[in-house]
Amino acid sequence: MSRIGKKAVAIPSKVTVNIDGNGKVAVEGPKGKLDWTLPKGVKANVADNQVSLVRDAETRSLKALHGLSRALINNMVIGVSEGFTKNLEIEGVGFKAAVQGSNLNLSLGFSHPILFPIPKDIKITVTENTKIAIAGADKKTVGQVAADIRGYYPPEPYKGKGVRYAGELVRRKEGKTVQ
Repeated sequence: MSRIGKKAVAIPSKVTVNIDGNGKVAVEGPKGKLDWTLPKGVKANVADNQVSLVRDAETRSLKALHGLSRALINNMVIGVSEGFTKNLEIEGVGFKAAVQGSNLNLSLGFSHPILFPIPKDIKITVTENTKIAIAGADKKTVGQVAADIRGYYPPEPYKGKGVRYAGELVRRKEGKTVQ
């Protein structure tokens, strides 16, 4: 039995979970709505404010999908009730960010500003021109948006300039020495 898959997912009072006959899981809460389809061989049911999952067979791949399905449903429940956030920091002279309408304007030392279109389910706030907070209900989307923004200028090891996750440790290298 999958150690993660056999744990039931607790449903908070303000969240509703619906599972139809085809395995489509719909979760709705104060932060939004999310839906996902269960893989074949994994079944779920809602009882006593808990979602429990069972699998049809004991194959290795189905065991893995059992735990994965439970983790994804748990992330959906947490996302619609509390939400997820990722924080980024910009380091470098003249590097800054600003939200302009539905775009994030990044000045990262290139000859042109970078305009990043903000997805509709994501909320981005910029404080102190160098701190970016990304919030949303879908954990995967929040993480992907943060990774995309960081990908424009990852932190470089010599001066430490670039976009990094809050608290990320950047290993610094020693520069050239003059003889």
